[in-house]
Amino acid sequence: MPGTALLETPRHIPPPPTKANLDFADLAIIDLAKFGTPEGKAELVKDICNAMNTTGFFYVINHGYSQEQTRRMFDIAELPFTISEEEKQKYVAKIQESGSFQGYKPRQFWHVDAGVRDQIEHYNFHTDVTLKEHPEALRPFLPEIDGFMRHNYFNILLPLFRLLALGLELPEETFVEKSTLASPLSDTYFRFMKYYPRSSEDEEKTKNVWLKGHTDNGALTLLWSQPVSALQIRTTDGEWKWVKHIDNALVVNAGDTLEFLSGGFYKATIHRVHQPPPDQRNLTRLGVFYFSLFDDDVKLLPLVQSPVLQRVGITRRMDDELAPTAGVYRKARISSYGLTSPKEGKDKGVEEEEIAGVVIRHYN
Repeated sequence: MPGTALLETPRHIPPPPTKANLDFADLAIIDLAKFGTPEGKAELVKDICNAMNTTGFFYVINHGYSQEQTRRMFDIAELPFTISEEEKQKYVAKIQESGSFQGYKPRQFWHVDAGVRDQIEHYNFHTDVTLKEHPEALRPFLPEIDGFMRHNYFNILLPLFRLLALGLELPEETFVEKSTLASPLSDTYFRFMKYYPRSSEDEEKTKNVWLKGHTDNGALTLLWSQPVSALQIRTTDGEWKWVKHIDNALVVNAGDTLEFLSGGFYKATIHRVHQPPPDQRNLTRLGVFYFSLFDDDVKLLPLVQSPVLQRVGITRRMDDELAPTAGVYRKARISSYGLTSPKEGKDKGVEEEEIAGVVIRHYN
């Protein structure tokens, strides 16, 4: 923000990327600089369609934020984790009661495996930052946080939604119209998240898995890339591959509701969080996320008017007459995640449970 005096914050010093020889996933790179021309947009439609109906993950570059602006937001992201436990308790999210993450999620809230609970803490904002009161340390920074969220929405999410609609040969605004910014119709949230190292006993009990393999419940997840390697995606062959850090890029993946609306054409890919490699093992892992959700009243039915779906066919995860709204599905997924006891599924290492009429799988 040239010409603007910025408030002082703790300085987040990102560690160097791992030197470990990891098996990284080969993900497409979507260059939003191409979005401004018809030729560039047509190229991006092909690239994003290929990424989303194969891996379900891709990188975004040239999104309009400088490296320094991104670093500034990671500085601000440290703030919710510096306040006292007593003050945090005032802003704990009513996750189980409301099916919403707005506020703090404390550590050890979720069960991971074998009696081990998580070491993940996060603070979540609604895209209307005025809807709820926030910790005092964050209040002076709300204008910057709001500006960053709006940048995610207008300059990254909406172009991606338009490309995805064109990929289905639908009007450009098809998905845009289903995702309203700063509206009570949507529970879209912005998150600062910190993973803390675990004990060797917990690592052994969980086979080094910090979050089991899962799909996200929303539309698109925007993760601002950071250098501590831990995110892995599951390939169609059942292998786990690491996601590589790219400076000032975003890692984007589809969630369940986009898969439902696209009739399975865009895949909600299974991913998990694993203990970092040895040279990053004792580090905390700071994350900045934008979780886009469709508005609560959107019925999660395939967009059967798509010429693409009419040609390739539709894959349904539930009968049309049982399809929930995005709000019902979101509340059911969030209120149950890490708090229920899924049963062993048909495949080894896969647990299953039915939520809002949909079979949800957890992979270990």
